[in-house]
Amino acid sequence: MADILEHLQEIRKRIERACSASGRAPEEVRLLLATKTVPPARIKIALQEGQRLIAENRVQEIREKHAALKAVPHESHFIGHLQSNKIKELLKYDISCIQSVDRLELAEKLHQRLLLEQRTMEVLIQVNTSNEDSKFGIGPDAALELVKAVAGLGSIKIKGLMTIGLFSADTGKVRGCFRLLKEIRDQIAAAAIPGVEMKALSMGMSGDLETAIEEGATIVRVGTAIFGKRRYPDSYYWNEQTPDA
Repeated sequence: MADILEHLQEIRKRIERACSASGRAPEEVRLLLATKTVPPARIKIALQEGQRLIAENRVQEIREKHAALKAVPHESHFIGHLQSNKIKELLKYDISCIQSVDRLELAEKLHQRLLLEQRTMEVLIQVNTSNEDSKFGIGPDAALELVKAVAGLGSIKIKGLMTIGLFSADTGKVRGCFRLLKEIRDQIAAAAIPGVEMKALSMGMSGDLETAIEEGATIVRVGTAIFGKRRYPDSYYWNEQTPDA
């Protein structure tokens, strides 16, 4: 318990310092806990400390943890690659935002399911700013057209963009991914597409959150720096060869 609370406090300090250095208010940046592979008991420690936003990469883990966490106040996002055949199940678990919409086919199937359930869903459009084959996301040059197409689906509410930056120790290259996402955000915002908001930029994780905040992140996704190292590196959870379970 102590380690999680200490790590949570340190991450909050890192966010505050990064915001101060960038001339931003800490309230502009939400901390999202990436809880992949983390047992509910450890997640509850962070929630009971006042953390409210968590997210999973896989529908299977949401299903397995839902009952244990539902009594503790929190907001849950989905940040992994979503297969269309998992949409129906995902919608059972109080997800408030899907951050990984990256193709029109997925959006259309999500829209159809939402219509059946007479509800709406907030989403972020995932952009592959690193241009890596191992990462999901719409290509940067196609992002605007995807947003225009998804905007026509009335049950889906676009709130912004998400990206997974380059897994690299080269800060300049990582910064380039985040800067590109902000440029795409500005391009889409300038298009003034009805019903589309571009307030959210979800980017940055444990190792690069300061760089992401400097480039305009409004959501940083942190797991390892709070819950400890996992069996596999972050790249494992974002790889195209690791399908959603």
